[in-house]
Amino acid sequence: MPFGIWSLVPAAVVVAVALKTRRAFEPLLIGCLVGYLMIDWRKFPGNFLDSVLRTFQDPSLVWVIVVCTLYGSLIQLMVASGGIGAFGDHLLRFLTTRRRTLLGAWLLGVVIVVDDYLSALAVSSIMKRVTDRFRVPREMLAMIVNSTAAPVCVIIPLSTWSLYVGKLLEDAKLAPAGQGNWLYIKTIPFNFYAILMVAIAGLVAAGAIPAVGRMRRAVARTEGTGVLVPPGSEPFANRLQLPVGVTGKARYFLIPFLVLIVVTLATGLDALKGAAVAVAFTALYFWLGRVLSYDQAFDGVWEGARGMLFTLAVLVMSYVLKNVGDDMGLTKYIVDALRAQASPKALPALIFMALGLVSFATGSSWGVYAVAIPIVVPLTAALGLNPWVSLGAVVGAGTFGSHACFYSDAAVLTATGTECNNIEHGLTQLPYALAAFGLGTLGYLAVGYLS
Repeated sequence: MPFGIWSLVPAAVVVAVALKTRRAFEPLLIGCLVGYLMIDWRKFPGNFLDSVLRTFQDPSLVWVIVVCTLYGSLIQLMVASGGIGAFGDHLLRFLTTRRRTLLGAWLLGVVIVVDDYLSALAVSSIMKRVTDRFRVPREMLAMIVNSTAAPVCVIIPLSTWSLYVGKLLEDAKLAPAGQGNWLYIKTIPFNFYAILMVAIAGLVAAGAIPAVGRMRRAVARTEGTGVLVPPGSEPFANRLQLPVGVTGKARYFLIPFLVLIVVTLATGLDALKGAAVAVAFTALYFWLGRVLSYDQAFDGVWEGARGMLFTLAVLVMSYVLKNVGDDMGLTKYIVDALRAQASPKALPALIFMALGLVSFATGSSWGVYAVAIPIVVPLTAALGLNPWVSLGAVVGAGTFGSHACFYSDAAVLTATGTECNNIEHGLTQLPYALAAFGLGTLGYLAVGYLS
């Protein structure tokens, strides 16, 4: 049974509770419970528990859990070896001012284009030590990190994002087999949100755009009190320490990281294989090379995995929230409403706005793509519009949701990497995200009416 506009209620509950409590897991849980009460209160809580079980049977979630767990293990090994700290100290030889430090974080995020999860965790882990030296609030670092994760991955056709959307194009018979990624390239100039967000983050890092709203207050907090981390960040804090007697070297970070990148690229951008090989290699390299003892090396694998537990719990509940939206027909309702009422020239802008709202509300981007792309692209082609403009609007909408939603996978992983409360991260970066969203909407209107 479709719920129409009422399908937005669970997400609204999540946002309201999150803003009130500044917590990560509980608002998602409450929103999901409300959703399944709305769907059929007579089958509650069985319908909620069935959704949780269905979520754990979702291959995409299993993939996310395994990849994030392996990334956590790898980063902990590089922390335990002193590699990340030594690499950060090496960067301090060149990043000698606050502006250079933020630009360094931005540039590092632009360079790591293989996967947004990797970018969020790696850049934040490397740059925390550096930005802390110049009293940069973690909220500012989190904004730079998140703005160069998914927004960069979608405009570089060598990422897990481009492969996923390309495969959707092939599955929907919108692209010949093996050509989806090549055709995806045609959408990149029309992904206005991603392009604008990367540019805005760079301008913020350079000091050309000032801190505004809650970000300005975060900057004032660090300058006045020296407190770098916002309240409520404890669940994301990494309390693991460098083992006694370990002297870090930059190569203890660089070699494992290069192995990760090379294997990921060599296996066709398979992040899972890249992470698995990198963890196995790094544990053996550190043990056999006497960087860490046997116990330190292999305990580090488990400690890193355990350190991701809270993050993964939040991600699981965000997937359950996506199920709520699917069960209530949220995305299909929005797409059908656009198909019935949209003016052809305004369609790209309306697609971007409506699907951006859905993605922001549910914290889902790839799920929105799976539903919307097979409908939107043929629709726009039938209306005589450029289908790549509309596809760029769909991908841009998912990018906005991934980047701006307080409880999306990108936001939660960024919060984990920067040890920053995800609600504060979302609120402090929201003005910049909304600016890019508004400018992107104007861009789609201009393309629609001028073409």
